[in-house]
Amino acid sequence: MIPGPLDTRAFIEANTAWAAPPHTPEIRLRLASELYPIWRMTEDTLLERGIPPPYWAFAWAGGQAVARYLLDHPDIVQGKRVLDAGSGSGLCAIAAALSGAATVTASDVDPYAVVAIELNAAAFGAVTATADDLVGRDDGWDIVLIGDLFYEQPLAGQVEAWARRLAGRGATVLVGDPGRSYLPKTGMTRLATYEVPTTRELEDNEVRRTAVYRVAA
Repeated sequence: MIPGPLDTRAFIEANTAWAAPPHTPEIRLRLASELYPIWRMTEDTLLERGIPPPYWAFAWAGGQAVARYLLDHPDIVQGKRVLDAGSGSGLCAIAAALSGAATVTASDVDPYAVVAIELNAAAFGAVTATADDLVGRDDGWDIVLIGDLFYEQPLAGQVEAWARRLAGRGATVLVGDPGRSYLPKTGMTRLATYEVPTTRELEDNEVRRTAVYRVAA
């Protein structure tokens, strides 16, 4: 059973601390580290307690790259309607808000992520968090951000097809990816490459070369 909102917030606050991701020092998030039990919990242990895997508790390389790109190029999102899909911690959504987006929606199907986004975004402007699965929908967004969602095959196929439909009707779709296996091999224009510090507990290297791409129709 998933705890209610108050229990969820208490769990997040007990298992994380405020910290700035290494590639986006302008933004502080509730993040887990080796100091917190959640870092050492296995996926089976979490699921036994009714807790989804805490992807929201870490600043993944793909999200850090997209956030850095937006902070360095705020004109991309200024005055635009933005969706951050599979938002996790809300890092990309917060970067869009800081860069002057008119509206920002951060979607994640994990209810813990939604509460984490609300906590993280409270100090950074208007970000609306939702647990609705928006992959496949088109609500007229100008910009869609996809940080590190090409890590498993079924999801990657759905996300690619959706991203190309959005790009086909004129939306700007930005993808941050550190070389995941299921990243599309064609129809992706590389906009920037970053060396993103990470940790061996999350990745196979302490630094991941991570690119930001624009999806072609």
